[in-house]
Amino acid sequence: MLKIAYSPVYKYDLPPSHRFPMSKYELLPEQLLYEGAVTKDQFFHPPQIGRADILLTHTRDYLTKLEQLSLSRKEIRDIGFPVTKALIERGKHIANGTLLCAQYAAVDGVSMNIAGGTHHAFADKGEGFCVFNDFAIAANVLLKNQVYKRILIVDLDVHQGNGNAKIFQDDQRVFTFSVHGEKNYPLRKEASDLDIGLADHTMDGVYLETLARHLPDIISSFNPEFIFYLAGVDILATDKLGRLSVSREGCKERDRFVFNLCKENDIPVAVSMGGGYSERLVDIVEAHANTFRVAMEVYGY
Repeated sequence: MLKIAYSPVYKYDLPPSHRFPMSKYELLPEQLLYEGAVTKDQFFHPPQIGRADILLTHTRDYLTKLEQLSLSRKEIRDIGFPVTKALIERGKHIANGTLLCAQYAAVDGVSMNIAGGTHHAFADKGEGFCVFNDFAIAANVLLKNQVYKRILIVDLDVHQGNGNAKIFQDDQRVFTFSVHGEKNYPLRKEASDLDIGLADHTMDGVYLETLARHLPDIISSFNPEFIFYLAGVDILATDKLGRLSVSREGCKERDRFVFNLCKENDIPVAVSMGGGYSERLVDIVEAHANTFRVAMEVYGY
């Protein structure tokens, strides 16, 4: 059974500009349930992750400032959200959701988090709407517990995974692969193990060809035992922030390619949603829903 982590969106005080994109986290599970793609018993609400697990990735000083709500104005501005107790708590639920998804994926082949993909969070700071780095936290827990020796992060959000790249820059056990808009945020990019920067207005053909040219080779050479997949839908032509021109069908084919590779190579995969900022909420929800539909199709659930 495909297990899906869901962390309810707390009604903390967000500025109006941020309320719209947050709606997808509530509407996506509703859509999947409405159409019968999934059932209620596939969802689980993860408890908050423990401090010891967070501290495998984030510094004690940063975690303490988050928990005491004592970040500086600049640090809060870099994150982009008002930093509240509810925001920090939800971040801990989401991070544990990704870790538990990894455990479910080891049995079921794939598991998915209705949130996460917070790849701009560094060890000592947050950026770009990211507070805790859920992939890094989960990967470090798995490595510490010697569950896996080689982990691949496939980051297909339109923004480069700078936090992942920096956190794992000296860790040969984790391969970071990012395909992103070359001229998009962040302005200063970190060095992933492999970065592919795409030109503005890149369309389906070039995008899918680029992925097909690189990802199989990475899997062949690095031989990962586990994959974290960030399935951002901000690559869409409709996205306000993306600057690429991938169609919804192209985004769906991207997901199918990744899932087929994982299944064919017998590599479990945990998926987080990442970004999506199209003008119409239906475009965001439908593109994210396709990721779940394709996973169910590929894995026969």
